[in-house]
Amino acid sequence: MEIKPEQPQKQKKSGNTFFALLEQWIPSYTRLPLVLVVVINFSVYWGSRLLAAGKPHLNMETELDQLIPLVPWTVLIYFGCYIFWIANYILAGHTQKEQALRFYAADILAKLVCLFFYVVFPTTMPRPEITGNGISEQLMVWLYRADASDNLFPSIHCLVSWLCYIGVRKQAHIPKSYRTLSCFFAILVFISTVTTRQHVIADVLAGIVLAEASYGITGMCVDYYKKRKKSDTPETSGDLSKK
Repeated sequence: MEIKPEQPQKQKKSGNTFFALLEQWIPSYTRLPLVLVVVINFSVYWGSRLLAAGKPHLNMETELDQLIPLVPWTVLIYFGCYIFWIANYILAGHTQKEQALRFYAADILAKLVCLFFYVVFPTTMPRPEITGNGISEQLMVWLYRADASDNLFPSIHCLVSWLCYIGVRKQAHIPKSYRTLSCFFAILVFISTVTTRQHVIADVLAGIVLAEASYGITGMCVDYYKKRKKSDTPETSGDLSKK
């Protein structure tokens, strides 16, 4: 008559709900790649500084770069892009498994290329003196203290922001308005990197080119894998039928 133990079933249901939501937002096949993306990003960022310490750094600033004014409020875009990155790197995984892995592989490949340049071809640039006591100016001061003027070419900010657009631009199930917004925000990030005097124009262009090149290379790898898999399938089927 006493049928009390309903509690475990409720806990089990809530647990299942959590994992169902997790799978919906972050598919299982994207979790390890996402972790690798983060680990490699920080390894490249900090490791390159250790490896390039003491080496002469080249200043690639041009006369055109010197004409670009410091615009302190654009630091809000520079910092705000981290939310953009998280959102779009998760959205980029909401596609076919092969295409999702292609995207994350492109990021990792691009970061390894960045590591090569940061160590073999380290660059730097002069920074202006920050005046004023506004919020934007204080954020600029904090940024300059926290982030040394190195690891500039190619710009990881521009690289990752353009990858964020690449990851969603051909996903038809994502609203076109959001895909357009992603492109627009990536361009704003490009602008913010030079108006905060964190990068020069060459760094921006190199980041965009590297994003497209890495994604193209991993795309060729996926196509090769598909063709290889397709060509192997009939042979396997034939062998089985003979047996």
